[in-house]
Amino acid sequence: MTDGRKVRGQRSREAILGSAVALASVDGLDGLTLGRLAEAAGVSKSGFFAHWRDKEQLQLEAVDWARRQWIEHVVTPALAVPEGVRRVLALHEARLAFYQEGVLPGGCFFFAAQVEFDDRPGPVKDRVAQAMNDWLGFLEKSVQEAVDRGELRADPAQLAYEIEALGEAVVTHSRLRDGPQAFVRARRAVLERLRALSPDPSLLPED
Repeated sequence: MTDGRKVRGQRSREAILGSAVALASVDGLDGLTLGRLAEAAGVSKSGFFAHWRDKEQLQLEAVDWARRQWIEHVVTPALAVPEGVRRVLALHEARLAFYQEGVLPGGCFFFAAQVEFDDRPGPVKDRVAQAMNDWLGFLEKSVQEAVDRGELRADPAQLAYEIEALGEAVVTHSRLRDGPQAFVRARRAVLERLRALSPDPSLLPED
């Protein structure tokens, strides 16, 4: 009986966190309300209070959930690609696929969260910043590996920053301006940049 309750409790917790991340990608973390979360996750309001003592704790765990989701959909697929310049491109392509497939209704949880909390000191801002720093650090490390293998001639920090900027731009451009063409442009921009910086462009596709 106890094990069954634990399993049900964990499933309820995961359902709420998944719904929280999806809703926050549209309405922001402050837009999360008890009623909307309970309805979206299919749980009772009383069940909500069994998992979190307050809204801030829910927000913090939603950031952690979104980070795990990002690793699952963006980082893990790219790790199947050989280390070097091809993995750098694969990370960008996996990110674009994550957005294009509509995993989250708002496109990107972290894009929404950084705009919401960049000027609001506190634990949530710190948690969002840490997740973003970890991602950018991993991207920079991947570029450094390509440099070490002689597959790129680049400043890893600068190139990672450029790739990140193009990845972020597609979130709004695909919704406000270019539609699907935004994904084409974002991929082409990074691909052409990598080919220009690689001593052996044949490692990368031509288009």
